[in-house]
Amino acid sequence: MAFSKENIRYTLNGILFVALFSIAAIQISEISFIKNLAISPLIIGIVIGMFYANTLRGHLPKEWVPGIVFSAKQLLRLAIVFYGFRITFQQIMDVGAAGFTVSVVMLASTLLLGSWAGMKLFKLDRDTSILTAAGSSICGAAAVLATEPVLKAEPYKSAIAVGTVVLFGTISMFLYPMMYKSGILHMDPATYGIYVGGTVHEVAQVVGAGGAIGPEASDTAVIVKMTRVMMIAPVLIILGIWISAAAKKSGSEGGGVKLVIPWFAVWFVVMSGINSLDIIPASIIGGINQVDTFMLTMAMTALGMETNAGKFKQAGIRPILLALLMFAWLIVAGYFVTKWAVAIF
Repeated sequence: MAFSKENIRYTLNGILFVALFSIAAIQISEISFIKNLAISPLIIGIVIGMFYANTLRGHLPKEWVPGIVFSAKQLLRLAIVFYGFRITFQQIMDVGAAGFTVSVVMLASTLLLGSWAGMKLFKLDRDTSILTAAGSSICGAAAVLATEPVLKAEPYKSAIAVGTVVLFGTISMFLYPMMYKSGILHMDPATYGIYVGGTVHEVAQVVGAGGAIGPEASDTAVIVKMTRVMMIAPVLIILGIWISAAAKKSGSEGGGVKLVIPWFAVWFVVMSGINSLDIIPASIIGGINQVDTFMLTMAMTALGMETNAGKFKQAGIRPILLALLMFAWLIVAGYFVTKWAVAIF
């Protein structure tokens, strides 16, 4: 039987195996040198997962594989739902029209540019293009993870997209403060915070780039960034509708195309709404966020365990060139959009 006690036990063994790797990733992220670089346990998880996949994976009992797949897919959806407890609608109100405008304009333009350039300019497949664009435009690795189940993409494509986030997001974390301190940007701390929050990849990287200037820049940057995180839900719903429409048009599923609604994204908004009511004690919210970070780390680690280095060689340098194009767009276009939005609002 598919759900025999033995199969369930093997699956739990696989989940526990991923959990042990994830605990190691979280411990490594707490090392002072790693912490100072603002490298999240999610990133460490995928790195050690990939290392395992390309060294000792052949020794893993095949019966444990369903546990790894469960962690990379079902557990991921649950983690994205609880990610909503990191956000409140009040935070979005606090950034004002300028911060909200920068978030919307830069997210939409980067996502569209990246998806188009990936498929048309760099001749990448649809999934790699959209995943890479999502990572740059929304919120880094978490956005890649959230987008993967909507596209039903292969794990290695998500790993490629996450790799570009690590590379250019880390560069951003050091480059932005350098540009500010050199006087190139001509911005006050609050405007700089909007610029960082609207254009830097990961939440942790935003904290690093904003905190290097001061509390005002850091607080503004994080709040603006959280508006981009909130937009995961509408982006995924629109993406699901587009995929269904494209499949129906091509007749790839024999005309019986179901609308793809990522319900985990809808529940993400529901959790954000509950968090906005301020009815749950802060200590409990803190605990939820810790558990959620662990689940996200497990999903990322499992993703790494399903990624073979040969797939990276097959993709070549094109995903990096695509991410570089979006990185340049975020820096240059983001600067002018931020200046415009602050002047208008």
